[in-house]
Amino acid sequence: MSQQLRLGIPAGSLQEATAELFRKAGYKITYASRSYYPAIDDPDIHCTLIRAQEMARYVEDGSLDCGLTGFDWVQEGEAKIVELAELVFSKVSRRPVRWVLAVPNDSPIKSVKDLQDKRIATELVGVTRRWLAQHGVEAHVEFSWGATEVKPPRLADAIVDVTETGSSLKANNLRIVAELLQSTTRFIANTQAANDPWKRPKMDDIVLMLQGAMAAEGKVGLMMNVKTSDLDAVLKILPALQNPTISSLSDKQWVAINTIINESIVRHIIPQLKAAGATGIVEYPLNKIIA
Repeated sequence: MSQQLRLGIPAGSLQEATAELFRKAGYKITYASRSYYPAIDDPDIHCTLIRAQEMARYVEDGSLDCGLTGFDWVQEGEAKIVELAELVFSKVSRRPVRWVLAVPNDSPIKSVKDLQDKRIATELVGVTRRWLAQHGVEAHVEFSWGATEVKPPRLADAIVDVTETGSSLKANNLRIVAELLQSTTRFIANTQAANDPWKRPKMDDIVLMLQGAMAAEGKVGLMMNVKTSDLDAVLKILPALQNPTISSLSDKQWVAINTIINESIVRHIIPQLKAAGATGIVEYPLNKIIA
């Protein structure tokens, strides 16, 4: 029987973003209706859909060899796992999500000290209790099953909730008092799997390709031909931090330039390159950049 790597895919809000990242990395994940076992075009990998909140627990106990979950949920369960990589992607932005303490706009609560004996609703109960303890505050922390932002002021004095943009908090007339934690997605592994001579290289390969796909996001390649007499003028237009590849052509009066730039500036740079003497300018997409 061939070996298999048991990979946990986060169900819910990160599910589609994860599949898209794997696709860019060269893996095709297909979700079947009502199935918790997505198909992947690698016979050595077996995927399981698991809520991100539970991922670290199942990786820690060996039910899964590895998986993707948030740093917040690793901290919440105080899971003993091996972190192989940070993967900054989410359903909305490429910024870390923030777990914040929020209260109604007209609440008298101004700081953590004002939470003494107050009621706080959150999904992140463990982290919240430890954070309060660090500040010497005792409060009633309740688990919230969702829609946490609608609970103040009738069902809770304050909440600890996750936000990317802050728009939901503002829409519910809440203001942020403090930030408890910033979280990004992590690729985590079971301790034994991380030391396994077959599984560890397999996981390292996946991580390498995922990181390569993320590095290529928002970037494109540019190729062009330039007369040697125009080379300095063209190079001055290209971003200073890039190191373009310059190759000789059969005609010694010409060179080929190949470089990578941010897609957002292509429309501004190409006309300048053309005016500076570049010809045969080709823009091409990038799937992965491996450093």
